[in-house]
Parts: sequence; structure tokens; C-alpha cells
Amino acid sequence: MRRDEETDLARRLAAGDPDAFDRFVDHFRGKIFHYSWLMCGHREDAEEVAQDTLMKVFESFDQLREPERVRPWVFRIARNACLMKRRKSIFAPAHELSLDELMPSRDSGSPAKLQIADWSRIPESQALAAEMRAALDRAIAALPDIYRSVILLRDIEELSTAEAAQILDINEQAVKMRLHRARLAVRNSLDEFLKSGGH
Repeated sequence: MRRDEETDLARRLAAGDPDAFDRFVDHFRGKIFHYSWLMCGHREDAEEVAQDTLMKVFESFDQLREPERVRPWVFRIARNACLMKRRKSIFAPAHELSLDELMPSRDSGSPAKLQIADWSRIPESQALAAEMRAALDRAIAALPDIYRSVILLRDIEELSTAEAAQILDINEQAVKMRLHRARLAVRNSLDEFLKSGGH
């Protein structure tokens, strides 16, 4: 669904259109669940977060002042629900990895050169395979929260830098820096996956 269609759906929902409710749930439920699963790290938590988010969205829909901003508004609610769930969850990790542990390895002869495989020769069918998608999800899930949230909002949900900054309560420069570092770490993880032959 395009952003303009989401805006139209939000306006219809605000106007009380009963068909808009089902379409809204169908459209956003999967998106919220995927975001929550990667942010929370556990399916049961993600299911609760997705349900809590949708409930909160409908309870406070009258507070949405700009229907064209419905997607960032929904994901701000999802982010807050994730943060609350992680504080209480039995599945929350005892230790968060630092991004330095996930950064690409460097060539021993040249400290500035990153060892990243050439992805241009990978057939499209292989790049789109379920194994590659699972590896991408694992790579994103392994990121520290501050980087994971940025890459999910920018690259998965295709929100703008300004929208991500507003959701995360940081400035746009911080979004760009975190996104760059997150992409490097994810690319390194996928590079290792490809070097190992997808195992």
C-alpha cells in the first residue's frame, strides 16, 4: 500500500468508515509484528506488542492530527510498546552487544579496507531466497537497539530520515550516522553468511 493510500485509509477510519478498520488492521498488523519481532527478539513478545500497539492506535486515533503521517505515528506507538515490553520481558537479553562487536572485519594489511564480498554476482533468485531473508532478519535482530530501530524504520518501513528522527527523539544527523553504521554491520553479517555458502 502506497503512502497516499495509507493517508486515505486513515481519513476514512477517522470518519468512522467500518471497512477502513479491517483494511487498516490487515495492512499494519504484519508490519507492526515484523518490526516488533526484530526489536523485541521473541515471537511471544512481538505478538503482545503488535496487539497492544493496534489497541493503542485505535484508542487514541482521534489524536492523529495529520493523516498523511499515519505510518510514523503508528511506529512511534509500536516503538514505545516495544520499549515497555523489553523492560518487563523474561526474554530480554542480560547483555546487549556493542556495535563494535558487529562491525566489518578489516584487512590486516590496510586498516581502512573492509573485507566485504562482491554481491553483484549473486543471482537475484538467490538474493531473494527465504534463507537470505532469514539471514537479514538475524543480522538486524543482532544489532543493538539504537541501530536496529533506525534500520527497521528507514530501510524496512521506508520512513524518511525526518520521520525516523521524530519517532526516535533524535536529530536527523544521528539517524544518518546510526543508519550508516547499522548498514555496515548488517552487510558484514550477510557477507559472512554468503562466504559460508548460506549456512
